[in-house]
Amino acid sequence: MTIGIPKEIKVREQRVSLFPAGVSALTAAGHTVVIERGAGVGCGIGDDYYARLGARCGTREAAWAPEFVLKVKEPVASEYAYLRPDLLLFTYLHLAADKPLTERLVKSGCTALAYESVELPNGALPLLAPMSEIAGRMATLQAAQLLSSNTNGNGKLMGGVTGVLPCKVVVLGAGVAGTNAAEMAVGLRADVTIMDVSWEKLQRVYFNLDGRAKTRLASPELIREELATADVVICCVLVPNAVAPRLVTREMIAGMRAGAVIVDVSIDQGGTTELSRPTTHEQPCIVSDNGVLLYCVANMPGAYPRTSAEALTNATLPYALALANNGWRAAVRSTPALLNAVNVSDGKVYCAPVAERWGLPAAPRNALTK
Repeated sequence: MTIGIPKEIKVREQRVSLFPAGVSALTAAGHTVVIERGAGVGCGIGDDYYARLGARCGTREAAWAPEFVLKVKEPVASEYAYLRPDLLLFTYLHLAADKPLTERLVKSGCTALAYESVELPNGALPLLAPMSEIAGRMATLQAAQLLSSNTNGNGKLMGGVTGVLPCKVVVLGAGVAGTNAAEMAVGLRADVTIMDVSWEKLQRVYFNLDGRAKTRLASPELIREELATADVVICCVLVPNAVAPRLVTREMIAGMRAGAVIVDVSIDQGGTTELSRPTTHEQPCIVSDNGVLLYCVANMPGAYPRTSAEALTNATLPYALALANNGWRAAVRSTPALLNAVNVSDGKVYCAPVAERWGLPAAPRNALTK
């Protein structure tokens, strides 16, 4: 099979969907890899290096022409023209937050599998996990930087110093991103509280961090109470395949102190606050009427492209090989995790939360196994 690797063109997105190790593995399995020229430059990987590993470097059209295309981020409007019935697309999609893309995928007739929808029997999301790790760790580092008065933050050092209290950091969501955000904040000596509706997740985080972070069961009343005195709020709430719940209201933000920072890691799925809207690495923050900074960059890990691209390839490669070796229909029949990943195919939506979100009929996934 021929696999295409287009260059990512979302604003300041420098990741590449296939690290060199992935090229080696696919070519060794007898497949052809076509990479758009310059696709790896943001990760420090030149075309010559890819060529030495057996990849062909070509134009954007050449990278989109194969029957199987691997990307990092969802297609943007200028890429919609490449969507077609014979295309297998494997990438992050987040369709519950993107109606135009959902409609275009349906109209095109292509088959689109979402990284974030690959789900193991135990509920784990193996292709979302590495980017959640990076986004969670990055969220804390970004918040610490935004607290600086140079960026209109409240001027507090996250960990404090002798005789001065540390910042209060509230993390909403105790999944992979939230746990990593809390670990980083604890490492910076902040006063950390992590909130979730799952007692089991809170227990795991509490013991993993040796009790160095406080834990609270989340409710609207307790979230409002915690946010009123928070210097940093990191939103890491995830409902798989569905739009993120708006747990942080305008009223809650209005009750926060000027110069406080909110990092909304959930923005890919629509965001956790009522003020959240996607921003870019070039203009990362929204400022509320009362001076709260909201960081809502929709491709956070793109700021660390080399680490992100290598981690992504580590996670996606076994599934990409399964799709290339067997074809997508056979692969989804034999691999339940990949069956869960089918969002759209042949003009139908197979992801129930996406279909419900946009008022479309949901096709049964088990029909794909027959």
